[in-house]
Amino acid sequence: MNKQDDRATITKLQAQLNAQQKTINALMNAAEECTSVGPLLSQNLNLERVVQQKTATLQQQGEELKKALHDLQLTQTRLLQAQKLESVGQLAAGIAHEINTPAQFIGTNITFLEESFVDIKRLIDTFQKVLQTIAQGSAITETGREAEKLLEELDWNYLENEIPAAIQQSKEGIKRVTTIVQAMKEFSHPGRKEKAFYDLNKILETTITVASNEWKYCAEIVTHFDANLPKVFCLADEIGQVFLNILVNASHAIASKSPNSSEKGKITISTRHNQEHVEICIEDTGIGIPENIRARVFDPFFTTKSVGKGTGQGLAISHDVIENKHKGILGLTSETGKGTVFTIQLPIQEE
Repeated sequence: MNKQDDRATITKLQAQLNAQQKTINALMNAAEECTSVGPLLSQNLNLERVVQQKTATLQQQGEELKKALHDLQLTQTRLLQAQKLESVGQLAAGIAHEINTPAQFIGTNITFLEESFVDIKRLIDTFQKVLQTIAQGSAITETGREAEKLLEELDWNYLENEIPAAIQQSKEGIKRVTTIVQAMKEFSHPGRKEKAFYDLNKILETTITVASNEWKYCAEIVTHFDANLPKVFCLADEIGQVFLNILVNASHAIASKSPNSSEKGKITISTRHNQEHVEICIEDTGIGIPENIRARVFDPFFTTKSVGKGTGQGLAISHDVIENKHKGILGLTSETGKGTVFTIQLPIQEE
């Protein structure tokens, strides 16, 4: 074998060795990668399991929170309805009295009209005899005297004035009863669960009627309603409950100021339009709220009334209805011994 052949063989062997070395290096690198990827893969698998567990836990907690929120909303709805029924129960005796008074004089007037009809029928029967006598061409002297005597006996001048008065009074009584019943029906109706546009002046008028027996003996109501007040996007029954809570509190504050006085206080209710909002002010001349407790009047279960007179929920619910459900503002100013002003501001449309 010559030198040229030797060099060719050596070159060929070196190429084979280089190729083998590359293969060895590649295998060693692969082995190293497998050695390093193994723990990483294990870590990734463990991490994935942890993430899955955390995700499942978070989903479960999310469902529990949704359920808790639903239960809370349901509790709030039940609490509001319970307070509404409580208010209706407290007002029931007064409303019965308000209905009983016109019902009594309607009954008295009907009895009067019934008796008057009997007397008038006697008079008409006598006049018919007079007419019959005239028609027969007979002398009417005796029959005429009988009619004249009966007319004097019945005191027609009295009946002529009293019968129309009794009819008018009865009509007014029926109107009064109808107004009270209609107001009570509107107030106690469950109402719509979604908001709609309502006339706040009308809601206030209904509330004043329903609560009349609470304020009529201790206060006079003065209203200054904006005739052009726009309708407000709200929950009418809940807003009505707020008005009732504040109006009843105002009545009690006035009654507490001078419990033995015959002098009446005053409750002034006003509405006005203020750009994108409406404002309702309910002002009383009652005993006022002491400065040291003013910050607590909207706290749940806080009350200054004696046991059995108040639950402490009225103003707390009112605050929630105005500020949380309607994104409005419920504020107050008060001066001890002079009275309190509650101011409600509501957006006309939902913000």
